[in-house]
Amino acid sequence: METKKAIIPIRGMSCVNCAAAIQKDIAKLPGVQTVHVNYANEKAVVEFHPESIKAEKFITSINELGYQAVFETAVLAVLDMNSSRAQKLEDILTNLEGVVTASVNAATGMTEIQYMPDQISLRDIRRTAEREGFRFPHQEESIVEPDADKIAQEKELSSLRNKLVLSAVLSTLILIGSFQDMLPFLTIFPQQVMWIILLVLTTPVQFWAGRHFYQNAWASIRHGSLNMNTLVVIGTTAAYGYSAMLTFSPSLSGHGGAYFDTAAIIITLVLFGRYLETRAKTRTNEAVKKLMKLSPRTARVIRENKELDILIDEVEYGDLIVVRPGERIPVDGIVRNGSSSVDESMLTGESLPVDKQTGDTVIGATLNRTGSFIFEATKIGKDTMLAQIIRMVQEAQGSKAPIQRLADSISGIFVPVVIGIALATFVLWYVFGPPETRITFALLNFIAVLIIACPCAMGLATPTAIMVGTGKGAEFGVLFKNAESLEMAGNIDTIVLDKTGTLTRGEPMVTDIVCKNMDEITMLFFAASAEKNSEHPMGKAIVRAAMEKKILFTQPDNFKALPGYGVHTVVNGKEVFLGNDQLMAQKGIELKSLDETAQKFSATGKTPIFIAVDSQAAGIIAVADTLKEQSKDAVKELKLLGLDVVMLTGDNKNTADAIAGSLGITRVLAEVLPRDKMATIQKLQTEGRTVAMVGDGINDAPALTQADVGIAIGTGTDVAIEASDITLIKDDLRSVATALRLSKRTLRTIKMNLFWAFFYNTLGIPVAAGILFPFFGTKGLLNPMLASLAMAFSSISVVSNSLRLKKFS
Repeated sequence: METKKAIIPIRGMSCVNCAAAIQKDIAKLPGVQTVHVNYANEKAVVEFHPESIKAEKFITSINELGYQAVFETAVLAVLDMNSSRAQKLEDILTNLEGVVTASVNAATGMTEIQYMPDQISLRDIRRTAEREGFRFPHQEESIVEPDADKIAQEKELSSLRNKLVLSAVLSTLILIGSFQDMLPFLTIFPQQVMWIILLVLTTPVQFWAGRHFYQNAWASIRHGSLNMNTLVVIGTTAAYGYSAMLTFSPSLSGHGGAYFDTAAIIITLVLFGRYLETRAKTRTNEAVKKLMKLSPRTARVIRENKELDILIDEVEYGDLIVVRPGERIPVDGIVRNGSSSVDESMLTGESLPVDKQTGDTVIGATLNRTGSFIFEATKIGKDTMLAQIIRMVQEAQGSKAPIQRLADSISGIFVPVVIGIALATFVLWYVFGPPETRITFALLNFIAVLIIACPCAMGLATPTAIMVGTGKGAEFGVLFKNAESLEMAGNIDTIVLDKTGTLTRGEPMVTDIVCKNMDEITMLFFAASAEKNSEHPMGKAIVRAAMEKKILFTQPDNFKALPGYGVHTVVNGKEVFLGNDQLMAQKGIELKSLDETAQKFSATGKTPIFIAVDSQAAGIIAVADTLKEQSKDAVKELKLLGLDVVMLTGDNKNTADAIAGSLGITRVLAEVLPRDKMATIQKLQTEGRTVAMVGDGINDAPALTQADVGIAIGTGTDVAIEASDITLIKDDLRSVATALRLSKRTLRTIKMNLFWAFFYNTLGIPVAAGILFPFFGTKGLLNPMLASLAMAFSSISVVSNSLRLKKFS
């Protein structure tokens, strides 16, 4: 069954266990293939079977858990509306895949639609309505929220800020009131009265500022899971409840004082940590936001011989679009008239502008520099390169790296274990603690263990680094398919480079023609006729050579391509073989007089192509494919990374060795047929190597899939790009080294994050439980307020460490 992917922004998650609970709930739904919920970028990536389930079900599941799924809202004006038509339109829109709700005002025709933009575009919604007979005002501008995810994020930050400010003010007053014995001006209040005042001040902090802790904790318990909110709720409620009990039962006051300050300040500090963490996390996703801002909102199209400015959503395939100097190109297309210089650096990382002439392709969101031109729209909406890049980066950021599995496994059982440790701590202190203060020490250490043990840092360690790493890669024109690709690329030790189109330009030229039994014109006639319909670069080179000499060649009969060998056809009634020496040997064609010449060509990096007519050798055509300018530097950089560089080619060994020698490559796998490339990669893997393969053609796709990491040159075929783990947008092999260095740097950052997160929890919990008390007395006990501050600091430090990747260059 065909699968689709939905990317759903989520608000309200407070730790990695929240993400795990959502992931677990969605995974239970029928028709869900895979689901990854990322706490760091606050998105769920769900792969599902659309025949079995609608994407709106995921939103329902998320909302039922107490979190908020984010979607876009648009308001459209519809003409000729009445009550029956309004109901019909609502039914049509509501049944569309990706539309969450639709509400039509029968009196005004204003239609409010809530939809998932990665599932359906506003343009598709309008087109569906138009096909059903509904009309919109000409060029009606949709009132679309500029960025629903951003608005929800800003709303969450604003809410956190408001709660934090009030909580901080009240907590300060509560803290002052808790030092009644030390502040003479407060001694006018009896202790019981002061506790009542503190209870009144603490209650809004506990139940208003901390309300979402209770909501999320209850939602997670109902669905059979525990998270950070559970720890905060249990700890602060214990302090608040015990203090409230003392306030109304004065006879218990001999067992210790009230801890309203502990409850209030813990909530304040947790809110403070959440606020800083949320702000920091927004910076990890800046790369995608920058890409989204590149796309212009309007396009200038030619319709009925008039230039019209329309919304980019209204551009159709085949539209002729005018672009002037200084404007961004709206969508992908082909130049039909005019010429210019286009800055593609925002997508490819290439600083130099690219000249564009009639017939050249242009990419949407790139910047037109000098001239004006008209181009035909060939890709619009989700099909444009920019849209595909954004989606690829979002999916990579939302995926999970293998190294994260350990952290996820630990986090999944962490909260129940911590609660057990906290209860054991309470019991031990209550039983064995100093009699006069045992309830105080038991309660404070119980709360400290709960608060300091939050697994947020572990949950943030991997995804924040992945988000910044993949975003940074996009800035350099390097796209990682998923987090696993990013991690694996940092572990490779062998890199296999396909020759044609990767190391070389892939556009060979005829350099020499050696005739045996016929003249040059006749031989080129047979050769060009045989290759007339060939798609092979060498065949095209022979055809170009014949055209340059103005030879009128003919259509061949019974053409048959022999992959890895050459071609077999009939030209003017004569049987023609064109290919390598292996083909000639198979057909029993004598080549002795040509062998020495062929070897000389091969020794200088030229490929000898033999031609035989009616089973008689006719001569050799030498073809050479020139190296790309950056190939030598790229190989040098890969070697500096400590990699074993291997060249893979179907050329004969002499030619391959000559080219490899000029690049400094010592290991060459030559005369490898297209069908054997995959087996060649497998053989290297059986030697215990972790292999990356770089290629650009259709015949590279199986090898790219087989490799531990497949890397496709972006100028290659869609098949190769689809089969790869890493796509290089620009045709520059040096980007391979950039991708690998970024991967290694990201992997190092992840390991550093995980080390400190595990170290923090391993050290923090025993200290909070009171393990240092026998050595330092009460000074060795950890105040719960300091525990909450340490918890917040651990998460912020992990995010800050990941943000250092933004300096990668």
